[in-house]
Amino acid sequence: MLTEKSIDPIGVFDSGIGGLTVAAALQALLPSENIFYLGDTARVPYGGKSRRTVERYSIEIGGLLLAERAKIIVVACNTASALAVPRMKEMFKVPVQGVVAPGAAAAVASTRKKIVGVIGTRATISSGAYEHAIHSLDADIHVMSVACPLLVPLIEEGMFEDKVTDLMLARYLAPLLAAGIDTLVLGCTHYPLLHEAIARTAGPGVTLVDSAENCALAVKALLEKNALSAPPERLGKLDVALTDATERFLRTAAKALDLEIGDVSLRSVQNIDQA
Repeated sequence: MLTEKSIDPIGVFDSGIGGLTVAAALQALLPSENIFYLGDTARVPYGGKSRRTVERYSIEIGGLLLAERAKIIVVACNTASALAVPRMKEMFKVPVQGVVAPGAAAAVASTRKKIVGVIGTRATISSGAYEHAIHSLDADIHVMSVACPLLVPLIEEGMFEDKVTDLMLARYLAPLLAAGIDTLVLGCTHYPLLHEAIARTAGPGVTLVDSAENCALAVKALLEKNALSAPPERLGKLDVALTDATERFLRTAAKALDLEIGDVSLRSVQNIDQA
């Protein structure tokens, strides 16, 4: 069943460009959907900011997506998913989907030894969002979390295959591997861009859980539940807007994800000087 809003876009946002991994997963799974991606590059990263600030930024960006007629808001940022999604669900009339819950569910389904590792930004890790989400599904799973603050800057520099990146991954993953994890949640939407490097470091005995792919599956289910799916015969498109002109990494990420991105528009946000 089609509704009036079926042809409206899926609104996706991240604090920067890492959420393009979610946009790519959505495009692969839902080729008939239009996607409007908004990267808050003027205020990236969110990972070191307070809950109150992340909530404020996320609500403002959500409002900009609603101005683009978004029929659903996808929070393609683990920090914002951990800290802001509950408040956004209270404020917005459209469905809101974060990346934490789908990633947690996939980790629970994957683990054999019930020892799960999570890597993410300081804010995501300190929030305990993944531990809470995983334990709500299976309280017997042991969850170990490690903050990896240097990975996002390395990824933003396009250092996907670099000895420095490999050294940092080895350092960050060492305690998790020593604990015998069999599943590793990539708790930041930038991290799938390092999938091959992380897989090499973790080894074949560790399953990587990509929050982007699992978020796309959750969005598909949410669209169907709310009768918001686009007509299947349509060919969707991806539009990208940023809050600051930062196109170098955008093009690097788009190439790595095999995304076609045309002209990039700008959207203004408030209180940048206070960010």
